[in-house]
Amino acid sequence: MRRMDKVSLAHKLSLFHDHWHPRIVGELNGQHVKLVKFQGEFVWHHHEHEDELFLVVEGRFRMEFRDRDVWLERGEFLIVPRGVEHRPVADEEVSVLLFEPASTVNTGNEAGPLTRSTLERI
Repeated sequence: MRRMDKVSLAHKLSLFHDHWHPRIVGELNGQHVKLVKFQGEFVWHHHEHEDELFLVVEGRFRMEFRDRDVWLERGEFLIVPRGVEHRPVADEEVSVLLFEPASTVNTGNEAGPLTRSTLERI
């Protein structure tokens, strides 16, 4: 049996300060629970096979789609279905919990300097 410990999001978020670099904080049923801090603009991308859930822990950001923007505030989440092109943008720092399949690469189909293929577990 695996050990069951509670997770403090505030504590985990205090362990890092960089942006656009998700960390794994949990795993279940082939899914990763990740924490990440955003600030500025990310890259336009989509994921061929994975849906993504974005839950705002602190702050706010907008998810840009080609046809509209969706603002997310603390305590709100959005599910981006696979295949949908999107770009997170945060005018000020925001802390976000991600829930997505373990196979998900943060930049999806757009490899580049922000791509994180190996993630740290904290």
